[in-house]
Amino acid sequence: MSLDTEVSAAVETEETEQRILDAQRAAHRRRRINTWLLRLAIVVAWLGSWELAATLWIDPFLYSKPSNIWHRLVGWFTTGTDFGSIWYQIWVTVEEAVLGFALGAVAGAVLGVILGRSQYLADVLAPFIKAANAVPRIVLAALFLLWFGLGLPSKVATVFVLVFFAVFFNAFTGAREVDRNLIDNARILGASRLQVLWSIVLPSATSWILSSLHTAFGFALIGAVVGEYTGAKAGMGFLIANAQGTFDSAGIYAGMIVITVVALLAEWGIGHLENRLLRWRPSVSRQTAAGL
Repeated sequence: MSLDTEVSAAVETEETEQRILDAQRAAHRRRRINTWLLRLAIVVAWLGSWELAATLWIDPFLYSKPSNIWHRLVGWFTTGTDFGSIWYQIWVTVEEAVLGFALGAVAGAVLGVILGRSQYLADVLAPFIKAANAVPRIVLAALFLLWFGLGLPSKVATVFVLVFFAVFFNAFTGAREVDRNLIDNARILGASRLQVLWSIVLPSATSWILSSLHTAFGFALIGAVVGEYTGAKAGMGFLIANAQGTFDSAGIYAGMIVITVVALLAEWGIGHLENRLLRWRPSVSRQTAAGL
């Protein structure tokens, strides 16, 4: 085969591969567009049916309607709430959730990894951890309110409890699921217990811990809102409780929407952080996680 023929074949192969790649990108782009269009259609159909039902059949005083919720949101973000700026209310809830989330996640991850690698400590502390996890969170929120008052500490304590157990059990499982052969080989090569923990156990458990953070931050917002709903001076839970007390169904839905948006933004941030920290994982694993 002549040199010109080989060059032509190589160019043709490269062009074919490029066309295949372009076709795959176009198909992926069409799929994303179709997905978003279907999502939009579902939302429009849902809101439209709700608006129609609240206008013709059901009582809008009890069930509200999308137009009333929209007007309440516009009012909150333009003129503010009856208790000050909506941004201040959001900030109070986010501050409580973030502080409790950070403390609970760190404590849950550290204790989970330690107990996951120490069978003796796990056996000793297992009954106490299970008993603490079985206590209803709403009861703890009421106790924290009595102990710490209406301010920030009681809400952070409630969030801490919710986040701690969500992260702890994942970290515990991740530390237990480490490949035993890797640990044995590392010790044969002279690695110390601390080096095994830092180089093998923690990287293996990181996937489990970061996966739990998606759920844990949702729990953090729930804890903050439940704490505010139980008793507070400000925050989104306080707004929702006030709306319930005044039979303002639109205000309840509006508060739920604001909290949902905050949760989705936090979910995006945690997912971005997870992708950056776990670049060493195979791309298929990352794509599967992103698809969830």
